[in-house]
Amino acid sequence: MGQAWGFDKYGGPEVQEFFERPDPVPGHGEVLIRVGVAGVNPLDYLLRAGLVPGLDGGRPFPLVLGMEAAGTVLELGEGVDGLEVGDAVFGFALTGGGTYAETTVLAADSAARIPAGLSATVAATLPVAGTTAVDVLDQLDLEAGATILVNGVGGGVGLAVARLARARELRVIGTGSSAKREHAEALGVRFIDYAAADVVAAARELVPDRVDGIIDLVGGAALRAVAPLARSARDIIAVGDASVTDIGGRFVERRLDRENLARSARLALDGVLAPVITAVYPLSDAPAALAAVENGHATGKVVIKVT
Repeated sequence: MGQAWGFDKYGGPEVQEFFERPDPVPGHGEVLIRVGVAGVNPLDYLLRAGLVPGLDGGRPFPLVLGMEAAGTVLELGEGVDGLEVGDAVFGFALTGGGTYAETTVLAADSAARIPAGLSATVAATLPVAGTTAVDVLDQLDLEAGATILVNGVGGGVGLAVARLARARELRVIGTGSSAKREHAEALGVRFIDYAAADVVAAARELVPDRVDGIIDLVGGAALRAVAPLARSARDIIAVGDASVTDIGGRFVERRLDRENLARSARLALDGVLAPVITAVYPLSDAPAALAAVENGHATGKVVIKVT
């Protein structure tokens, strides 16, 4: 039996609870790991709220929170190639196993070995933020010297996008709250405080001829407000709001495979995708860790140290 943090029905923070559960049994194509570090993401509370059906793997309540983790392989399910018991790995819990727990199962095809020299804490931040940054910039496919607007630059994904974009010699304008300014500007982002300025007017002062691409991490009205800043609607890529296609933009095409994880790990090892980790919580403080992300006050990545 091991401790886990999850929820017994869909809803708000009030449905969350600690509970004991047996170690999950890895199914075909899965590995059981002892969780060392779990990443915290907005997707976690969206799953708890019942807004992303299908990501629970059809498992019964109570469900465990969390989608990304780093840890040590304890057991292999049938049909697993390329991983061994004892390997230090990181990846996605795509079948509803959850990662805010002492043990969990990862999809083996969406898990990779942690390379020597890379910490488990950094590795645990890469499945969501790291690979999203790689995917969205690959999809946008701009040449060095181009200018992008990152709408919502201050979170874990936004800062990863900004860092990788700067490494690709792109100019970056980023929007966010004043609390996110310091970290964004440290990466070379030209920052616009959306609470203190007219974002569209401020961006047009910086780039009168419009931007070459927009990466949206906010969605809704904020996405539509900045959309006219793009030279072409097709060069607007949204990470969370699929309705971007209604205005001619594109939704991010995610690659959740081992190859992309390994690529993000190499970039992290080289310092290109070094995450901004602003808070590390023990599993006993998992409620506070998720609250920090859910209330929008977290800058960069928040992680939970499990073991």
